[in-house]
Amino acid sequence: MAEYDMQELTLPNEDGKRILYPRMQLYGQKDLEYIADKVSYATSFTRGDIKGLVQAITEEIAHSMSEGYSVKIEGLGVFTPSLGLRKDKERESGEEGAPRRNAASICLRDINFRVDKELLYETAGHCTLQRAQYKKCRRSSQMFAPEERLERAKEFMKKNTFMSVAEYCRLTGLLKTTAANELKAWAAQPDSGINYRGRGTHKLYVLRPANA
Repeated sequence: MAEYDMQELTLPNEDGKRILYPRMQLYGQKDLEYIADKVSYATSFTRGDIKGLVQAITEEIAHSMSEGYSVKIEGLGVFTPSLGLRKDKERESGEEGAPRRNAASICLRDINFRVDKELLYETAGHCTLQRAQYKKCRRSSQMFAPEERLERAKEFMKKNTFMSVAEYCRLTGLLKTTAANELKAWAAQPDSGINYRGRGTHKLYVLRPANA
């Protein structure tokens, strides 16, 4: 289940009132290794097959755009190259006699992506939202000392049996990498009261038995 919080717009509306809009909280990023592992588990393809195919598709998309084409991948979206001027180069004014920009002054600035509606609908169909109990900070939160974060984690596991890294992020405001490293450190200390089960992306944290 995904979580959201309400973000305030930088500028107020015409009446000077605050305007809030919903923003999904993101607690990390899943990479190709994770996606390949999940797809491999559900199909007959190996992780190597999937990663190799994605790499080949990526290279072909890049090659096609470099030749002046946009690329549409059904169910994913449309990739379109976008040009810009190199650093310190002025724009053409279009006026008669004014300097003109040649190819050496122009570079690929970005690649624009327009999502396919099928992907949007597929994502929306799986998305169940709830309002976040804790507002996520952009940087690792300093609102709790390490000992306080440890106690919050242990209280959570008393009620819920186990805890994921994402749940620890929500409890403490830490970013994913910082949270994962801290939990790993806690689990390595027998007197912390925390242990873990599983490994990799399937690792979950549990309370260490009192006599362990």
